[in-house]
Amino acid sequence: MRFAKVLPLVGSLFALYIIWGSTYFVIRIGVESWPPFMMAGVRFLSAGAVLLAFLLLTGHKLPPLRPLLNAALIGVLLLAVGNGFVTVAEHQHVPSGIAAVIVATVPLFTLCFSYFFGIKTRKIEWLGIAIGLCGIVLLNSGGNLSGNPWGALLIMVGSVSWAFGSVYGSRITLPQGMMAGAIEMLTAGIVLLIASMISGERLTAMPSLSGFLAVGYLAVFGSIIAINAYMYLIRNVSPAIATSYAYVNPVVAVLLGTGFAGEVLSPVEWLALGVIIFAVVLVTVGKYFFPAKPVITSCEAEKPGDLSR
Repeated sequence: MRFAKVLPLVGSLFALYIIWGSTYFVIRIGVESWPPFMMAGVRFLSAGAVLLAFLLLTGHKLPPLRPLLNAALIGVLLLAVGNGFVTVAEHQHVPSGIAAVIVATVPLFTLCFSYFFGIKTRKIEWLGIAIGLCGIVLLNSGGNLSGNPWGALLIMVGSVSWAFGSVYGSRITLPQGMMAGAIEMLTAGIVLLIASMISGERLTAMPSLSGFLAVGYLAVFGSIIAINAYMYLIRNVSPAIATSYAYVNPVVAVLLGTGFAGEVLSPVEWLALGVIIFAVVLVTVGKYFFPAKPVITSCEAEKPGDLSR
């Protein structure tokens, strides 16, 4: 019985750590033969269509209009803008490992948006944000991004959009279970394909076999499997564990990029990687190592029979 509970947990963590970490490298392969908006659109449209068809065939119903529109909005913020801009940046030759390092700042931006939504933020978390910003400055002073500021800006905007969508999505009514992910992916796919047409993207040649395999991997593993694994973790483990992918993904992406794609990171960029990962760890799990002191109200202090004074 215990094994039956542990296996889904381990599988879900593997999906987030390894699969999501590898998607940056796979995106790099895909954009060598696909226009970026088109590739991201095909990825999410196919993944959303397959998942929605599966849900409808197994007896699930479409949600009411309000949750459906909410899911569509989250799909635009997280997937169309958040992931779509990363795809465009990698098409502009931002190394996949560097892209993953920038995206690792999502928990920092999430914390900032949480503060504006009225969630109390502790000093140690603000310290993590400050350290993370220093890491971003270091990263942009390195060789790969200093000559490609637009690529860096695209990924940063995408990270901010993902962070805002994550916080806002936790405060609105969304469809239950996998239906939310299906609608989000379908909406993102449609929006990205419209962006592809508006921007004038065209296939000048048939994508290579590696290009088709990349889209298939991103649709099945990077979208359907990994997104539902994330939803499972959110429901069954602490937020610190569920969001721990944020400081594992960059390591996986950097190792794949440097090991198989010939990407090279400067010493400053390696330092920035360490600084940003440390900041994310501080923000996500720092409160467990440095718990807040309990606040005793005057009413609690004056309880009858209290002999501690």
